[in-house]
Amino acid sequence: MSGAGADDVPELGPLPERIAVNVGQVRRLVAAQFPHWADLPVEPVAHGGWDNWTFHLGTTMSVRLPSAPEYAEAVAKEHRWLPVLAPRLPLPVPTPLAKGGPGEGYPYAWSVYRWLDGETARADRIADPVRFALDLAGFVVALQGVDAADGPRPGLHNWYRGGTLRTYAGKADRALTALDGRIDVGLAGEIWRHALDARWDGAERWFHGDLAQGNLLLDDGHLAAVIDFGTCGVGDPSCDLAVAWTLLTADGRRAFRERLAVDDAAWARGRGWALWKTLVGYANAPDGGEAAASSRRILDEILAEYTNGTSR
Repeated sequence: MSGAGADDVPELGPLPERIAVNVGQVRRLVAAQFPHWADLPVEPVAHGGWDNWTFHLGTTMSVRLPSAPEYAEAVAKEHRWLPVLAPRLPLPVPTPLAKGGPGEGYPYAWSVYRWLDGETARADRIADPVRFALDLAGFVVALQGVDAADGPRPGLHNWYRGGTLRTYAGKADRALTALDGRIDVGLAGEIWRHALDARWDGAERWFHGDLAQGNLLLDDGHLAAVIDFGTCGVGDPSCDLAVAWTLLTADGRRAFRERLAVDDAAWARGRGWALWKTLVGYANAPDGGEAAASSRRILDEILAEYTNGTSR
C-alpha cells in the first residue's frame, strides 16, 4: 500500500457488531468436533479481548472464537503462519492445536491453542522498564528477521496494518474535531501530518500489529510471552513502534529505539500509529473514566516527546 493514492486508501468504518458466545455453546462445539476433549471443563477467560471470545479448555488449552466476520479473517492466517514464526522467535507465542468450524449456532472458524501463563503487562507490573523495552525490541528484531516472502499483506484480515497511515486519516480527523477544546489539536494535528508525510522505504518485514499491554505477558515482572497475532502480517513494520508511547517509559522508549536502530521517518510513522489510536480512544471515552485518563496520559507522552525534539 505504500504507493496508494488518496482514492485507493480504504476508509475504515465503525467496529463490527459482535455476536455473543456462551460456555454451553463452546462445550457443545468442542464435544462435536473434538470429542477427545469433550470431558474437559470450559470456563470463560476474564478480559479475553475484543476480537475473540476466549475460554479456558481444561488447564493447558484455550478456545478462541472470533466475535465478528471481520475477525474471523485471521483464523486461517494464524494457523498457517504461527507454526512458521514460533521457532524463530525468542519468546513463547500461541501454538495452534486444532481448527474448528461452524456449528451449534456459531458461524465462523475457530481455534484451540496451547494456553500461555502470565499477567498482562501493565506499567505498574513491569519490574525493570528498560530491560522490558530491550526484551520487547529483541522480539521485534527477530520477528522482522523472518523471511517475509509470501507473508500476508495488509488487508481486512488485519485492518490494514502494515499499510499507509492514510487509511486512518478519516478517523484521526474526526477525533481531532471532537477533541477541540480538550487538547492542543494544533500540535496533535501537526504530529499527525508529520507522520503522514514520513515515507516508508518499501522493504516489507513481518510485524505483530498490536503490541499492546493486553498482548504482552509478564512472569515476575519480566516479559514472558507475546500473544494474539490476529493483526500480524508483512509490510511497513512501524505499527509495532506504537508501544513505545503507549506502554514504555521515556528511558525504555529510548532503549527500544536504539535497539531497533529506527530512523526518523519510521519513528514518526510509529508515533502516528500511537497518536491516531489514542485520539480515537480519547474521543470515544466517557469523561472522568479510566479509559479517558489512560488516553490522556498517552497523548501527553506523545505531545511531550515530539515537542522536546528527542526524535524529530
